[in-house]
Amino acid sequence: MNPIEQHITQLLRTDRRAAVSEVYDHYADTLYGVLCSMLKDSDVARDVLQETMIKVWKNGGSFDPTKARLFTWLLRIARNTAIDKMRSEGRQKEAVIQNELTDVDKIQKALNPDHLDVEESLNKLESKYAQVIHALFFIGLTQEEASKALDIPIGTVKSRLRIGLRELKSIYQDPLVLLLLMDVLNQ
Repeated sequence: MNPIEQHITQLLRTDRRAAVSEVYDHYADTLYGVLCSMLKDSDVARDVLQETMIKVWKNGGSFDPTKARLFTWLLRIARNTAIDKMRSEGRQKEAVIQNELTDVDKIQKALNPDHLDVEESLNKLESKYAQVIHALFFIGLTQEEASKALDIPIGTVKSRLRIGLRELKSIYQDPLVLLLLMDVLNQ
């Protein structure tokens, strides 16, 4: 478990308000991207993200790090909240659920660097692109944080990210993996 996950896990037990703030800061962009993919409506995705954060606040004490990683737990809450929203709006159809909703296990596998071999693939990129992707994907920095840490303008971070992703695209052809990489990296 990385230090951010450890910190948030501790906060979920002691100070859920602070925990939700940390969850939002570190995971909201990624969850929002996944919700947009699922719901195909950015306004509804925003509402579902807010409902997800409320559920995290209310149920934070139930998180068990021995059963799931923090991101997996958050993703399941967001996914279930999205399904509930679709049901409440009468939008659920079995075929849509089967074909459109993102499978949590695929997402977890896609986001797991061990399965993607992203670190190995980063060695194939020019160092300036690999450095930005490493900061965003492996360290978990936002683009603004990466800009400060790497001492380069935010626009340069974004440009190097796009170019690096374009180069990674030639390695990873699975559209789901590419979507998830872009969601994770576009924080």
